[in-house]
Amino acid sequence: MKKRNYAVIAAMALALLCGCGNREQASTDGTAAGTTAADSAVGTEEAGTPAKDTEQVTEETSASASTEGAPAAVLSDGTYMAKFETDSNMFHVNETMNGRGILTVSGGKMTIHIVLPSKNTVNLFVGLAEDAKKDGAELLQPTVETVTYSDGMTEEVNAFDLPVPVLEQEYDVALIGTKGKWYDHKVKVTDPEPYEGSREDAGEIRDGEYTIEASVEGGTGKAAISSPAKLSIAGGRMTLQVEWSSPHYDYMIVDGEKYLPVNKEGNSVFLIPVKDVEKDMTVIADTTAMSKPHEIEYVLHLKPGTLK
Repeated sequence: MKKRNYAVIAAMALALLCGCGNREQASTDGTAAGTTAADSAVGTEEAGTPAKDTEQVTEETSASASTEGAPAAVLSDGTYMAKFETDSNMFHVNETMNGRGILTVSGGKMTIHIVLPSKNTVNLFVGLAEDAKKDGAELLQPTVETVTYSDGMTEEVNAFDLPVPVLEQEYDVALIGTKGKWYDHKVKVTDPEPYEGSREDAGEIRDGEYTIEASVEGGTGKAAISSPAKLSIAGGRMTLQVEWSSPHYDYMIVDGEKYLPVNKEGNSVFLIPVKDVEKDMTVIADTTAMSKPHEIEYVLHLKPGTLK
């Protein structure tokens, strides 16, 4: 009887011992699994790339999706003078336009008025030539304008109002000429500046008195000139009145020629020649404000879109 009881007790003890061992093993396995998952989550952080939680990844993905493909900002409504660039010297604006066109912005939509060298371009199309040939393609129709060249000769040419989907970036424009063949081109509209003149005033500058915004860079950066400055045109030659912010300039040098002040009192004023209002000019001005006279080089900037 006693032997049976001992056997039962021993069996029960063994069962309890095995059960504890299984529970301990299960606990150990669970901890190992948890550690493995944690190690996986932080593994990239130890490698130098911080792990991101789900909310952070979702937020960043949403932010990326919201900015990707967003339309580029456009100018405020108004009229501007802008450069019109193409990929071919066979397609460009008339020489009287100085490489520019009149950009109009209305309701966020942009259109540039370009005057061409002749009537040889019959239609334009925003897109590729293969699409321009399709039925229902919206072809741009020309208007006829008269341009006046520097030698006084006049000519009738075609002009177009071309949509501008984006600034500072190339886009596709196809054209068809009088021979009936379509050509693909890349165009780009850049450097818009506010403009208050008319289309007729946008091309070759005619004889007369004008004003134009002007500025200088160079020296100590303290010198300035009056703006807008007076611009006189006579016989196709342009003369700019430069009034300095100091009375201590005694001469200027432009293209190797020396020019003296045209006044004796007040700030120094000079009349200097200008070849091209589209291009910056390097000039030299001699100042007597220091212990000894010094010639200082400046860069003169003119803004053609502000010509009035």
